[in-house]
Amino acid sequence: MNDNNRNSSDQPLADLDEWQDDVERRYPEPQDFNPTDPNKKKDQFRDYRADVRPSVKEFYRLNHIRQTVDFVRSKHAEYLPPNKREMSLWEATEVLDTLVDDSDPDTNVPQIEHALQTAESIREQGHPRWFILTGFIHDMGKMLCVFGEPQWAVVGDTFPVGCRFSDKIVFPEFFADNPDSKAPEYQTECGIYSPGCGLDNVLMSWGHDEYLYHVTKDYLPLEAQYMIRYHSFYPLHREGAYQHLLNEQDKKMLPWVKKFNPFDLYTKSHQRPDVQALMPFYQDLVAEFLPDKLKW
Repeated sequence: MNDNNRNSSDQPLADLDEWQDDVERRYPEPQDFNPTDPNKKKDQFRDYRADVRPSVKEFYRLNHIRQTVDFVRSKHAEYLPPNKREMSLWEATEVLDTLVDDSDPDTNVPQIEHALQTAESIREQGHPRWFILTGFIHDMGKMLCVFGEPQWAVVGDTFPVGCRFSDKIVFPEFFADNPDSKAPEYQTECGIYSPGCGLDNVLMSWGHDEYLYHVTKDYLPLEAQYMIRYHSFYPLHREGAYQHLLNEQDKKMLPWVKKFNPFDLYTKSHQRPDVQALMPFYQDLVAEFLPDKLKW
């Protein structure tokens, strides 16, 4: 990660996966977890203020202060359509493997191994090939780190900008210092949007979800696009906020996001997959859906 020009406060986490670990802590795996039917799972929201790491709290402070309408629009202008680099998925995976940090207390496996853990758990349940591929590639948007983006603009719970910040977002008090909180046009329930406008018309906080969606959207079914684009939108799919912005398509696709989420949260382990043995299957899978080169 190139942070030579970043202030150290822009990098509050020891490792990118520290945010993911915190999400798992806030939404711990329940005893009745069944990855084939996430609707049977009872949400167990945990008091994240009780034992949150200072680095995670600082991460959310930066994220909530700096994710503004102007910032998101500037990142759309900078990265969309993706055209910074042309690489195969495998070349991008090799680059991301360099981001592993030994200080992560819960996992120190390369990105490809975490991707395989997620995808293999989906595969074991007999889900379609496009669903398996989605599990395999869902974190590839972390390529933003390679382009020098700070952590708060790569990972984190995502949320709409341009309308009132929901109190269902983790650490909502930090939005008091977000400049958009002082703009009346952004502080109504709908803000710059209209009821039922649809999420495709909503500016989401910038990060790896939105970025990867634009890299891969032309090659995947709609269900997979939603899984990638909104898997970190916890205020919606775990807390029920922002329902007033959804259109009929969003409501139809939301169960797919919820179906994917447990595989993302609860499959990380120290049991390392046999990359060499699994690679032929995933090479065929990637070739089935994605071109030889992707624009990043």
